[in-house]
Amino acid sequence: MASLLEGQARPIRLADIARAAGVSHGTASNVFSRPEIVRAEVRERVKAVAEQMGYAGPDPKGRLLRAGKVNAIGVATTEPLSYFFDDPFARVMMAGISEACDATGAGIALVSAANQEKLAWNIQSALVDGFILFCIEGGSRLVDLTRERRLPFVALELGFQDETVSAIGVDNVAGARLAARHLAELGHRRFAVLSLAFADNRTGFATPEIVRGALYTGTRDRLAGYFEELARFGVDTTKIPVYETENEEKSTRAGLEAIFDRDEPPTAILAMSDRMALIAIDWLKARGLKVPQDVSIVGFDGVPDGALCTPALTTIAQPITEIGRRAARMILDHDGAVRRETMGVELIVRASTGPAGKS
Repeated sequence: MASLLEGQARPIRLADIARAAGVSHGTASNVFSRPEIVRAEVRERVKAVAEQMGYAGPDPKGRLLRAGKVNAIGVATTEPLSYFFDDPFARVMMAGISEACDATGAGIALVSAANQEKLAWNIQSALVDGFILFCIEGGSRLVDLTRERRLPFVALELGFQDETVSAIGVDNVAGARLAARHLAELGHRRFAVLSLAFADNRTGFATPEIVRGALYTGTRDRLAGYFEELARFGVDTTKIPVYETENEEKSTRAGLEAIFDRDEPPTAILAMSDRMALIAIDWLKARGLKVPQDVSIVGFDGVPDGALCTPALTTIAQPITEIGRRAARMILDHDGAVRRETMGVELIVRASTGPAGKS
């Protein structure tokens, strides 16, 4: 039997199995798709032929594509694939997306690539019904590539001024004001900001020109919220160092080195993500600085890791899991409408903040 298609280069098809087993194409198809309507002896013969010929069954992609839906969501980022597992924000967001998919039996395809050419291929070839975009760095590129697929997509931030892009995010200005007010009311007047990206592929101290030209308005909005609130307490915000990071360990540590090498180091750090804040706590402790006695820190996200570190992290908590659930529902229940949702945040006070010292 194995020699029936010997020398044949093309893949084995269902028609080949039907011919070899001496049944119609329809009968062979029913063996794999509706076996209950096929006589047992015919089923066994067809399956035996298929096994001997190395045929595993019809390609599900063809059936799904003919049906017009593949029942799967693509979750895309320009970060390496490890981002989905290493970043605490991404892990919680994926939990929310997974909950919505589990409820409907939908699958999830992780789409990522730091290389732009590979990213384009991954977006174009992903077998999905739509995309959820983690718009960190390269967000505009993700939007452009996804538009080309002509599939529904939703961005996980409101940092795009294009009102034709569906997006879910939080009130970044309000959240940043809460963080800054908390520290100012504790008496802090010397601040530094560990910033998310204002644009792609850049780290270092952010000038006013960089801030004004920000590609990611979510980052700009958080900085605006910090500065607006601190100005109410008489803080000269022009003297506050703002260090743009890639929201990972290397650039965050470089930012801390640069900030604390200045003549007047801060007594309070405003970190635009919990990930940066947690890195900062470890960095400060390793250099003999106490948190919060010497330096207070406020993060932004509300990831579970913040409650477990020592000291526990004061943060601006956003409803990450709910954002993930809603994003997934936007794709699964897509009706052609563009939706932009802004969700609230809250200040969670823990042990990483305290009164300003006398230094």
